[in-house]
Amino acid sequence: MRAPKSITIVGGGLAGLTLGIGLRRRGISVSIWESGHYPRHRVCGEFISGNGSVVLERLGLRELFKNAGAIEASTAQFIAGQNRSPVRELPGRAICLSRYVMDDLLAKEFQRLDGDLRENARWNLSETEGVVHAGGRRPRAVERGWRWFGLKIHARGIALAADLEMHISQSGYVGVNRINDDEVNVCGLFRARPGEVQPESRFERLRGEPGSALRERLASAEFDECSFCAVAGLFLEPQSAAEKEIVCIGDALTMIPPVTGNGMSMAFESAEIALAPLSAFGRGEMSWPEARKKIASDCDTAFAQRLIWARRLQCLMFSPLLRSRAGAVLLNSEMLWRLMFTKTR
Repeated sequence: MRAPKSITIVGGGLAGLTLGIGLRRRGISVSIWESGHYPRHRVCGEFISGNGSVVLERLGLRELFKNAGAIEASTAQFIAGQNRSPVRELPGRAICLSRYVMDDLLAKEFQRLDGDLRENARWNLSETEGVVHAGGRRPRAVERGWRWFGLKIHARGIALAADLEMHISQSGYVGVNRINDDEVNVCGLFRARPGEVQPESRFERLRGEPGSALRERLASAEFDECSFCAVAGLFLEPQSAAEKEIVCIGDALTMIPPVTGNGMSMAFESAEIALAPLSAFGRGEMSWPEARKKIASDCDTAFAQRLIWARRLQCLMFSPLLRSRAGAVLLNSEMLWRLMFTKTR
């Protein structure tokens, strides 16, 4: 029997905080190093779908979200140029809650459990044993000739045809979905060539192209400029946990294209995957190499196929096909729907 050990989590986002809460509930000593502070807005779809809802239930967090004002989403629609899908029922209800509320809620729960939360603190040590990296994305300036960046803002006064509307254009796509407090989250992924001139307005791209359904939808919106945030250097190539020499969860492991609506779910799922091996390590029942290998293997098993399908779907979103006559047929068929909400889960 080895002596009990503590866990250090680098990054206090969804994955890091969720893992920290789970470990504290199992009596493991945990510290979380977060370079930012709570609460704050982050670029995020604020849409938990797929396995994420079930994981939150198992981890005892879903009720916390509900009490904080989370709402459920049950319908979605895709719009590309003049083409649009019918408003369809989601295979399972999604949970929608502002990250501003969600991160603060999880941080307070971690502290209530006597977790050591260090805000505005950067981890700069070289230690690897007992250290879990959950510090968000792995930036890359250019990927296959494109710069990828995300934008997000909250708004009011928007009447949606579905709980989630996905608006697709040549340069990106924007998800508009209902969240708590009668607000909607407007969040988009965009691409640009290096050196391309950007619009003067900070969130002009989120308004949609002139004449588009998105521009019409947001014409009378009241934007909360304090909620606007942006992130650049996104790296969307699928990553394998087995190829890493450190333990990574959430976006620190890999990002899934946002169009799938599965990124938040993967953050919670990866935290749950890491929970048992790290608990065993903390109790002195498993070595660090054993824990790392177990977490990597289980993460790759859970995510590998959905990342492949998500990559294909991402390519489709930027293809002229969806805005052509063939796209009208495709958006009205069940095929894309099954691809979106089955293969990427």
